[in-house]
Amino acid sequence: MPEFFHDNKLYYTPIEFALNHIGGTWKMPILWRLQKQVLRYGELKNDIPHITHKMLTSQLRELEEKGMVGRRAYPVVPPKVEYFITEKGLKAIPVIEHIMKYGYDLIREAGIEYPPKG
Repeated sequence: MPEFFHDNKLYYTPIEFALNHIGGTWKMPILWRLQKQVLRYGELKNDIPHITHKMLTSQLRELEEKGMVGRRAYPVVPPKVEYFITEKGLKAIPVIEHIMKYGYDLIREAGIEYPPKG
């Protein structure tokens, strides 16, 4: 496959380019939660238990820069900001579903009890 540049970064495959948009620990869970509803920052933070404030802010900014997530700020006190998935972000949902199914298959094949009891 031919390599290519985008935004001053060298990519070797389209897979690498796609993972730059949705890869990592938190981007897919954020997109997954936004697929059916608009959420405020605090709602996202509460729904993703182990993400830090710094990481959530960072990942939301990256998703917004890539056009996967939109942000709507309201001029009120206290500040109100809502996040929503864009059409581009919605295109990633079937990919995330396939990765999730593959993850469930791997968990089952490894003999892992999921979800764990207790």
